[in-house]
Amino acid sequence: CIFKFYQLTSNLPMSAFPKQTASHILCCLCGVSIKFNAAAMCDGCLASQVDITEGIPKEHFLLWCKQCLRINRPPWVFADFESRELLAICLRTLPGLSKVKLLDANFIWTEPHSKRVKVRLDVQKEALGVQLKQTFVVEYVLKNQFCPDCHEENADMNSTATVQVRQHVDHK
Repeated sequence: CIFKFYQLTSNLPMSAFPKQTASHILCCLCGVSIKFNAAAMCDGCLASQVDITEGIPKEHFLLWCKQCLRINRPPWVFADFESRELLAICLRTLPGLSKVKLLDANFIWTEPHSKRVKVRLDVQKEALGVQLKQTFVVEYVLKNQFCPDCHEENADMNSTATVQVRQHVDHK
């Protein structure tokens, strides 16, 4: 409307006026001038409002044998703390991670006796036409469970038997 007003009232040629190549709007939260997107928000406001890690648990558990120090993948495999094998097991067992693109994963140091393994994940996902990156921490709790080999080894003193007890009486 303003452009046509200048065109009609001005004696300047059309080449003197700037051509609009992309529509710009103001962010609905902070008021910064941005290119139009479906959310009408700048990247910073969109990242603060949209959680792309929704559906990925922030706490998960791993079963490990306290005696032989193996982790249930399954099968039971040996993996040192803060090793590539343990990181692969952690990422493989985390549900919901397939919904986002994993950019980086690394361990956060914890005390070895705490039975906690913390992994920092950097993920990326497109939300409302904008690529969002987010960093979050998943805490794995190590739960004790004997592996079948150690269970058989510790169960040598126990025997398994089935007993039937029958009684013959006149009344039911």
